[in-house]
Amino acid sequence: MIKLVACDLDGTLFNSDLIVSNENIKAIREAQKNGIEFLVATGRSPEQSRKVIENYGLKTGFININGALVYDANNQLQVKHALPNDKAEQVVNILQKHHIYHELVTEDLIYSLDISQRVVNLARSLIALNPGLTFKKAVATSAGSNAMFSMKHVNSFTTLLNDPHFEVMKIIAFDGHGPEAFVDVKKEITALGNVAVTSSSSANIEINDIKAQKGPALLDYAQKKGIKQNEIAAIGDNLNDESMIRDAGTGVAMGNAVYAIKKIAQVKTKTNNENGVAYILKKFISNNAKE
Repeated sequence: MIKLVACDLDGTLFNSDLIVSNENIKAIREAQKNGIEFLVATGRSPEQSRKVIENYGLKTGFININGALVYDANNQLQVKHALPNDKAEQVVNILQKHHIYHELVTEDLIYSLDISQRVVNLARSLIALNPGLTFKKAVATSAGSNAMFSMKHVNSFTTLLNDPHFEVMKIIAFDGHGPEAFVDVKKEITALGNVAVTSSSSANIEINDIKAQKGPALLDYAQKKGIKQNEIAAIGDNLNDESMIRDAGTGVAMGNAVYAIKKIAQVKTKTNNENGVAYILKKFISNNAKE
């Protein structure tokens, strides 16, 4: 029996038009009525993701910033794993050495040295996730996204990282040249130890504390709720979903998922443009009713 479902946002719950379909909304509500708790699992901040989901009239819990923060449906913080500032500074030095644009993500804000680069790089990431999207539309979507309201320009990250009260939840780096641009960088960052390096599109990498991954965060939350591993399902499409697909009792790959996700998932559903989330939720509801 499935009691808890964690679901990625971009490329999963969102379709290529970057909206949650009516079919998916209806299926989430039906799952909740049938006793299945639904968590949105995303690299986005709490405020960004909450606004998105509330706009659809949904009330869910959230795994935010790849697992650095986990909130229940009542917006109560349940799990927190920040990236130590000394480790964050080491990551920043590596990214600067390789001239790769990057941002510091906190619970409430995203800090950038050049906000104009955020728009262009976020647009590239959206196109990587949604190949049918034009660059013009992707830029317009990026510039008008809720994330832009959380952006804060600074001239240097040094002062922030020297403040013991400043908490980094994630560092995100962008490069339009794709995965090959990150090969050496990923090796150097991984060699620092106790960090998790993932990506939510081919145009970025995301660096968190080793404990701040969607999978471990999901298991931490489930343990607090008294939910067993075999009662958990996770739905995703990209590499930053790998840990929760692996750690959940039932890992679900979207039809549009990258090969690495399809390879480790026990179950496959339809694509994000075919209401793949609704399709698998209906199966969970039906299977639960038989048990």
